[in-house]
Amino acid sequence: MKRTILLLSLFLMCRLHVKAQVGPDITSWLQNTTVTGYGGYVSNVQLVQYSSSFVYVSCNSIPEYSIGPWPSNPNVPSPQNFVAEFPRNPVQNTATPIYTYLGPMGLWSNGVAIYNPCDGNKWDNTTSSFTMGEDTTGTGWNRNALIYEGVSFDDCLGHPDQSGTYHHHVNPKCLYNDADSTHHSPIIGYAFDGFPIYGAYGYANPTTPGTIKRMQSSYVLSTATSRLNGPPVNTTYPEGNMNEDYIYTAGAGDLDAHNGRFCVTPDYPAGTYAYFITIDASLNPVYPFVLGRTYYGIPGNTHPHVTPIGPDTTYTGTTGIAQVTNTTIKYQVAPNPIVDHAYIYMDASSANNITGRLYDMEGRLLKTINYLMQPSIAYALDMSDLPAGTYILAFEGGGKTVTQKLIKE
Repeated sequence: MKRTILLLSLFLMCRLHVKAQVGPDITSWLQNTTVTGYGGYVSNVQLVQYSSSFVYVSCNSIPEYSIGPWPSNPNVPSPQNFVAEFPRNPVQNTATPIYTYLGPMGLWSNGVAIYNPCDGNKWDNTTSSFTMGEDTTGTGWNRNALIYEGVSFDDCLGHPDQSGTYHHHVNPKCLYNDADSTHHSPIIGYAFDGFPIYGAYGYANPTTPGTIKRMQSSYVLSTATSRLNGPPVNTTYPEGNMNEDYIYTAGAGDLDAHNGRFCVTPDYPAGTYAYFITIDASLNPVYPFVLGRTYYGIPGNTHPHVTPIGPDTTYTGTTGIAQVTNTTIKYQVAPNPIVDHAYIYMDASSANNITGRLYDMEGRLLKTINYLMQPSIAYALDMSDLPAGTYILAFEGGGKTVTQKLIKE
């Protein structure tokens, strides 16, 4: 009998340990293996694996939502076959700062690459001109990606580079509702150091849930009339064109030099270090946009092409998903009327695991979206292949169904 009780206790301990392993760093990824995006490529995240030490995310850097066109940009997105590694027990880096180099510095929750604020051109003082590359000496001058590449951003504020990697340097506005200032923003990505990235809104008091505010950068634009060993300050290179024109000023905003802070969040009620998107009151990107020039923590790898270190568990999405206990379905759909895509935003107080079904006026089922559950995340409903007309969008869950009429122009 004692042996049976001991074995049962060990079994329960193992079960609890496995359950404890499933956290926001695993459940926040938007997985699918069938939904396609640009070019008909499989979009979002295809696979999430995890151990006690790392989470591995496999994706193509192709979002589900509609992207393009990219003015003045000849590049086109292509599948990247990323496998990115994220430490599960991230810690602060107290040694030499680690730069967020050119290329991916993390992934958005839909598997799209996150790039730093540089456009890949640095000032060469010996030739008094810009050359390809990035200056990480802390004394050089790097061009601001928003200023120099913003013209080629699509409506979602992203674009592809020469390798075909679709990415965002700034706020990924089609991924979540960046105008929702009444709720704490959701996790919309992770940096390679393992710390979460939230949208633009967090708790005003970092230690206590409560009032929501837009997180403000602590970088202040310089008013200097010259740059030491850099490009001249003039109408060609005004203040703000260089990333280094922005000076970190402690206390000027809510966030530190890495564009984050230690705080409680809905996903980490005991507190965590977290990065935040920075935008202004008009929803325009504010430097440094996502992360500062250096990570707060220590990345395991600073590139998304790794081989998972086992043993690993594959996250299927069947654990860690809350059961429907609230029979109220709350949501927003925008825009309406629709041109090609509608975006669905679930309210934080809504029931979870809602299914959306689109019908024509004859009652024929046209499209289905499963697992509508994360508040403020933008779930894309592609209607580009449907003719103009009136449609019915039905939301089902918790034994309840609500409907909304959609008009496609």
